[in-house]
Amino acid sequence: MSLDSHLPAYKSDFAYQFDNEIILNWYPRRIMALTEPSNHVLELGIGHGYSCNHFSEYFESYTVIDGSESVISNFREVFPSSKAEIVEGFFEDFSSERKFDIIIMGFVLEHVAQPADILRKYRELMVPGGRCFVSVPNAESLHRRFGAAAGLLDNVLALGEGDLVLGHRRYYTVDSLTTELEEAGYSILRKEGIFLKPITTKQMISLELGRDIIDGMCKVAVDYPELSAGLLFEATSNK
Repeated sequence: MSLDSHLPAYKSDFAYQFDNEIILNWYPRRIMALTEPSNHVLELGIGHGYSCNHFSEYFESYTVIDGSESVISNFREVFPSSKAEIVEGFFEDFSSERKFDIIIMGFVLEHVAQPADILRKYRELMVPGGRCFVSVPNAESLHRRFGAAAGLLDNVLALGEGDLVLGHRRYYTVDSLTTELEEAGYSILRKEGIFLKPITTKQMISLELGRDIIDGMCKVAVDYPELSAGLLFEATSNK
């Protein structure tokens, strides 16, 4: 299936845009708080464009790879002043003589056919002591645990309609992401949660919660990755 076929999920009227705006603006802020503007950065995937916009404004050297011409065009339309250096191509085919201080895989591994291969490939593109930030959706989040207990999900690993539209192949857990990173030759430096969401998206929207409450859910999530909607791991090469 063409990557361009998932473009509707990256438009502003997507059913789960509420979650996206929270999660995809929060985790870049966390990464920027842990890095320096002078770092040379490579990111995999434009996605909704939030992280690219943040990172291209913060880092002096920022490159992003994406294999979808339509997603790239959509990003340029939404963020016309972005300074991001965009490379069109598949993650598997990318090569560079340059090494990077920081490599970011923001909600990428759940999409690709062979995540372990991607992790190993890009580990080789980090400078000695470089760091990789990986974020993925968490199967064992509080709201998915409640959904499974209430019979709304067959199990916490089950893919929903929104996942299929987005092209998701899998969910992760704290344990499975830990194992995948370690087997690919990484040492994990940090494990955080992204957005401690207790109920469904529709229920959250109906409550009309203030920004202070939403921010509180993100701040508390940092210390509870096993219950949060997303996971954010920081790792470095152990090779």
